[in-house]
Amino acid sequence: MSYRDDLIETDISAYLNAQENKSFLRFITCGSVDDGKSTLIGRLLYDSKLIYEDQLVSIKKESKKSGTQGDAVDLALLVDGLAAEREQGITIDVAYQFFSTNKRKFIVADTPGHVQYTRNMATGASTSDVAVLLIDARYGVQEQSRRHAYIVSLLGVKQVVVAINKMDLIDFDQSIFNTIEVNFRKFAKNLGFSDITFIPISALEGDNVITLSDRSRWYKGPSLLHFLEHVDVEKNTLELPFRFPVQWVNRPNLDFRGFSGTIASGVINLGDSIIVSSSGKRSNVKEIVTHAGNLKTAREGMAITLTLKDQIDISRGDIISSGNSPMAQADQFQAHILWMNEKELFPGRQYLLKTANNTVLASVSNLKYKIDINDFSEVAVKTLALNEIGVATLVLSAPIAFDAYSDNRKTGSLIIIDRQTNETVGVGMLDFALRRASNVVWQELEVNKLIRAKQKNQNPALLWFTGLSGSGKSTIANLLEKRLLDLNRHTYILDGDNLRHGLNRDLGFTKVDRVENIRRVSEVASLMVDAGLITIASFISPYKAERQMARNLLGDKFFIEIFINTPLDVAESRDVKGLYAKARAGEIKNFTGIDSEYENPENPEIEIDTTKVSANQASEIILSYLKDNGYLSGYNL
Repeated sequence: MSYRDDLIETDISAYLNAQENKSFLRFITCGSVDDGKSTLIGRLLYDSKLIYEDQLVSIKKESKKSGTQGDAVDLALLVDGLAAEREQGITIDVAYQFFSTNKRKFIVADTPGHVQYTRNMATGASTSDVAVLLIDARYGVQEQSRRHAYIVSLLGVKQVVVAINKMDLIDFDQSIFNTIEVNFRKFAKNLGFSDITFIPISALEGDNVITLSDRSRWYKGPSLLHFLEHVDVEKNTLELPFRFPVQWVNRPNLDFRGFSGTIASGVINLGDSIIVSSSGKRSNVKEIVTHAGNLKTAREGMAITLTLKDQIDISRGDIISSGNSPMAQADQFQAHILWMNEKELFPGRQYLLKTANNTVLASVSNLKYKIDINDFSEVAVKTLALNEIGVATLVLSAPIAFDAYSDNRKTGSLIIIDRQTNETVGVGMLDFALRRASNVVWQELEVNKLIRAKQKNQNPALLWFTGLSGSGKSTIANLLEKRLLDLNRHTYILDGDNLRHGLNRDLGFTKVDRVENIRRVSEVASLMVDAGLITIASFISPYKAERQMARNLLGDKFFIEIFINTPLDVAESRDVKGLYAKARAGEIKNFTGIDSEYENPENPEIEIDTTKVSANQASEIILSYLKDNGYLSGYNL
């Protein structure tokens, strides 16, 4: 949709050329619930005559059914497209609208105001150049207004319009407008915005949206549309160093090898020097290939294929940078994290971390604090809940190429993915690398696992016992170790209760502490297997993710999961230590099986049903597995 242009009738080529060369702006509308975000976008489209006739007919019909404006057209329905949104009169999802005027093309993201949908708002802000933050003139700056302002700042949006809406309901009182401006500027003084523009509007009636209103003659600034048409957001992005994440190695035939992707930032020209992030190899640009033909230059946002003058190894996930501005690499970072999942963030748990086209394993080794968005104070916490923002140390399984988010939004951002569900659970902004990561180098030792295992004439392994408290893990583990010692095998038992007297004495039984408990145990067990020992770990270990983390650390060859499958009622009937009784009485909190969950293993190497076999029989079953799989037949790795 666009303004009516006479060129479309007189010179179609000139019209198409003009449309192609218009500047482009992405902006977001955000703010608290019912501040009028959807109505504002509807008003922009309606007053600019950017609505098709059939849309208008449909909206008029829908307004009678689901509208909130009586007999008048409810403009919010133009962007509230979900049935649930129209029924409830709220925005749930991010609604994207494209429109254009004579001066510029736009994509606007209408985002929800409810706290539970903050993650959707962050999604819209992550690609926006400008934020239009709506504030209800009757209520002033609300908590969600502050939260959204902080998030758009965190996500690198520098230009903000504070649209003080519903001014018609306070008779366009300038003193109220001025008070809100003073309060917001005081709150936002440390948020790093390059410019904040305040506009008094009525989204419902159109005041100061497209044109200036006679009802606010005291206001001397631009209308909202005028601001959006003229704000300059392109200069800074084009001046950033060239960054080109490789999405695909293009080999249609033996004579062509190109690297395809979308330019994340900067400009590239024929002959420019480039460097590949992972290898440090250098070359020069030979061709810039597009579907429409070869180019001499390309800029941010363009999908291209690069060919190089030299044959160097480049794969998906690599980033091609300008030769005079190479990217740094690191595997430890400080980062800001916005948590977007109802399940809390667990420090120590392994997640997938995705940046540009690269995905690696990562965990939060230290959650430094969360940020109170009301006063920006730093609050000590052990975890992050839904919509909370914190500062953390990230440890990655492999180095990645990066820019600080403050320098480049495209190459300094990340998403965090749950490995079990494949859900996006968080977003992050890289602050800086922890330089010690590049100084800590793995020390190769002449005496290694192979030599230690040969000396003991055995195959080392980690036997990971998991099951409810009282299932019989420790009893079976003790019997198994005795049998292995009878066979002159070198063993060691890591028992959950014993380690909580020393290594893990500082940990409780919350979810966060349980995750850290198993992380520490996994690291110790890995060292013992490296020493050539058959290591037996006996822990409730209730979460699949942490058991998988231990498996990943050791590798399938050295990790044997043993599920001691005992029903809760049977385990509770044993209750040798009286723990279940105390948990039922409320004297013990976070007790697995009572008020804390246990996630059954899906494919354990060994499963023992203790309602069918005795502890002695169970130890013999495990011993037979070890014999049958070569673990007790002398060293044969």
